[in-house]
Amino acid sequence: MTVASQVKQTLASLKGVQGTLRTYTLQSRDKETQSVYNNSLEITEVIIKDLEDRLKVLEYEEPQYKGN
Repeated sequence: MTVASQVKQTLASLKGVQGTLRTYTLQSRDKETQSVYNNSLEITEVIIKDLEDRLKVLEYEEPQYKGN
């Protein structure tokens, strides 16, 4: 498994986690719990953005990984 495919797999997993966190945020009635979920969503958003940027660099430096 290439580095690019591992990054893509990690991105897909994180986006799934982000969807789950959104669901939990909407289902939660406790404000403190909602705050924790929202904070986690913000953190995952930053990580996803960083990984997407890293993937662009990988694909630029190693064109064979593009689109795989």
